[in-house]
Amino acid sequence: MIKKLDILIIRAFIGPFLATFLISLFVLVMQFFWLYIDDLVGKGLDFGTLAYLTGMVAITWVPLALPLALLLSSIMTFGNLGETFEIVAIKAAGIPLLRFMRPLLIVTVFISGIAFLFANNIIPVAQLKLAAIKYDIIVSKPAFDIKEGVFYNRIEGYIIKLGKKDKDDSTIHNVVIYKKTYNLQDNLLIGESGIMRVTADKKFLEFILKNGYSYEEKGPRMNLATDFTKTGFKEYKKVFDLNSFRLNKSADSSFKYDPKMLSVRQLNTTIDSLENVGKIYLKRATIELNPFFSFGKYADSSWPKADTVAMKKIRNLSAIIPDSVRGLVGDRAIAEVNSSKSSINLLSDDYLLKMQSLRNHEIEWHRKFTLSVACLVLFLIGAPLGSIIRKGGLGTPLVFAIIFFVIFHLLNTFGEKFAKSFEMNAIGGMWLSTFILIPIGGFLTYKAMKDSQLFNQEYYYRTFKKLRPFFANFKFFKSSQ
Repeated sequence: MIKKLDILIIRAFIGPFLATFLISLFVLVMQFFWLYIDDLVGKGLDFGTLAYLTGMVAITWVPLALPLALLLSSIMTFGNLGETFEIVAIKAAGIPLLRFMRPLLIVTVFISGIAFLFANNIIPVAQLKLAAIKYDIIVSKPAFDIKEGVFYNRIEGYIIKLGKKDKDDSTIHNVVIYKKTYNLQDNLLIGESGIMRVTADKKFLEFILKNGYSYEEKGPRMNLATDFTKTGFKEYKKVFDLNSFRLNKSADSSFKYDPKMLSVRQLNTTIDSLENVGKIYLKRATIELNPFFSFGKYADSSWPKADTVAMKKIRNLSAIIPDSVRGLVGDRAIAEVNSSKSSINLLSDDYLLKMQSLRNHEIEWHRKFTLSVACLVLFLIGAPLGSIIRKGGLGTPLVFAIIFFVIFHLLNTFGEKFAKSFEMNAIGGMWLSTFILIPIGGFLTYKAMKDSQLFNQEYYYRTFKKLRPFFANFKFFKSSQ
């Protein structure tokens, strides 16, 4: 049954949570744009493409923004309640800390469930579309921009140099257009002045040159059969195709094999198939290496014993090989060993790639759950922490939120790195932050229930003041006084 106290706490929590969630999401989205700013600038992206890109980026950051928002908002909520002595009044009424944490705990569990559903059903699709649009933007050529005095080579097959551009960015002077034919022939257009403009449909670039010359050379170079043609003109129109500057849409299916684009059900199927790779490679190794070790099929039960006795009598293997075939046998043995070594290396590299793929799929499987559980873990840190520090607003809560979120993020990053490098298994690596932060949350909850003075400066001052006579007996403190 929902009581007035529950409604009071939930109302006090909703506002800070929504505000901190939007701020966290904004900061995380800006982090993406700071990382890819060089790939986005100068691409001539329209507003629709930028809005679509921003939306996909925002969706992918939601599972990480939720734990940060819950941590900061829970510290702010209970800090505000403590600062206005509402927590004192609630405890004076005989209501324990865990009781008035209960409504927000239920809300946090609900948000954790939403975070899991979001990560499992929406994030894979958003990651797929983000990978496609990001690839299209990065590989697309820079937007059309020819500066004066600079050789411009972004138009396929041509190099353009403008001596001067007027303020209207259309009237040009001392124009040189060189056609690249990938041989030693020359093909030039030179104009004293002209007009440069893009057609209305944005498909073509037009140069209308005036008072110039066209130079063209045909035939074998440095030969009497070579023809050199010089043509003067009063006006010449040159058109360039700008299709290569458009943003081409790649199919989403081109990126669907990344583990980030899979749901838990799809990851389970892939992991099951990858776990059986070891048996497959064992059979494959047996089939591929048997031809190099064919002598093994002549072995019988008495061979090891007889071989041992014979080898004790032979000090040098060359002694049992005739001189006429010794070089041939040595070359054949070296060739067989090198061939088997190459096959083993290929098998090993292929097997390691499969194992790395298996580990990446396991990491993504655990990530679906760890970020959801992180919402609950960081709330269990933020709520008692706010009731202990008893400071509202955005200052002190933000400092503590940043500290604990940085700890969480570093542990998460280190754990993932350890898992990818096989220094830890996927469970230990991906749940490292949870295993470390849960005891911290339990400790803070215990301190908050006992009305601890953990972050009270006056408490430490009074404690040190009581201990000062004890320390005064030591020579070090006497000499310093």
